[in-house]
Amino acid sequence: MSQSTDRPAKGSRSRWRVLQAVLSLAVVIGIFAFGLPKLADMSQVWATIRDMTWLELTTLALAAAWNFFTYWLVMIAVLPGLLLRQAAVANMTGGAIANALPGGGALAVGMTVAMFSSWGFTGSEITLSILVSGVWNNFVKLGLPVVALAILALQGSVGKGLVTAALIGVGVLAGAVALFAAMLSSRDMAFRVGRTVGRAASALLRLVRRGPVDHWGEAAMRFREQTIDLLRGRWAWLTCASLLSHLGLYLVLLLALRHVGVSNAEVSWTQVLGAFAFVRLLSAIPITPGGLGVVELGLTGALVLAGGDPEQVLAAVLVWRALTWLPTLPAGLATYLYWRANRSWRTQEAVTTSQVTSVSPSSR
Repeated sequence: MSQSTDRPAKGSRSRWRVLQAVLSLAVVIGIFAFGLPKLADMSQVWATIRDMTWLELTTLALAAAWNFFTYWLVMIAVLPGLLLRQAAVANMTGGAIANALPGGGALAVGMTVAMFSSWGFTGSEITLSILVSGVWNNFVKLGLPVVALAILALQGSVGKGLVTAALIGVGVLAGAVALFAAMLSSRDMAFRVGRTVGRAASALLRLVRRGPVDHWGEAAMRFREQTIDLLRGRWAWLTCASLLSHLGLYLVLLLALRHVGVSNAEVSWTQVLGAFAFVRLLSAIPITPGGLGVVELGLTGALVLAGGDPEQVLAAVLVWRALTWLPTLPAGLATYLYWRANRSWRTQEAVTTSQVTSVSPSSR
């Protein structure tokens, strides 16, 4: 491709990034300045937060620390040989980038690749770890709303509309699991699945004037073989770690609600789980960095509709986000600087982002 062709493409991507940043900022400002104050009296919200005891804040901080720790276990499960401190550094740095920048997911992948490569992991190992953790993460994200609605349906707490949504969710989850299982069942099936997905991706890329993707059938066969080897002895560990990771985040939210005074009689733990699960699915759409604003608005609205006091609910949601989202920014900067300074565990940085499949990191 000529230089003159390259420049407009790069300029177009730069303009899109600027537009994305402006739109994200507008959404965040709109939600915090206008959306949330419509749902609750902000002075009462801050008063509720100030009334929390040190014991309540300490238990929440400990639960939030446990939540961060659980995802390090996921990273260790999908990348044999990764040390706990390495998982912590990569996760906190990548999380900070994804949470701070519009479209930061792709940049977080690049940083994760650089870190893993500097510790001696190969491109195929890194690709496999990102893909498998992403698959498991999405399985849990799809499964949690189904489980929550099923429990609510058994308790008689949902109408026919939500039951229908649960059935649709079961179908989507079953289809995703079946597709993944089919790809692992045989080399021929893996090739066909990879080729079909590659053709679909190429059709979408043509809409944005990007070139087609090639050799996805062959890549799917290699992925199948590597995945089988990885999961043979680690699938149970990976599954448990992924569940712990999501449930740890939910636990912080549930504790925050109870600590500000939202009782189980007002909003049951199953209703909290349902709201949490559906908002987690919504936050997968990269509207704002880390779902900032979107998550707060969605969770507050859902929990108020479930019966919670608006001021107490919003106070709990803001405390939850302050403990699970905000610390990633300074912690991520600190871990990045530590990675740059600590040469004792570094090897050669041989793998580049282009050598790793372009997927979003398995951020939560």
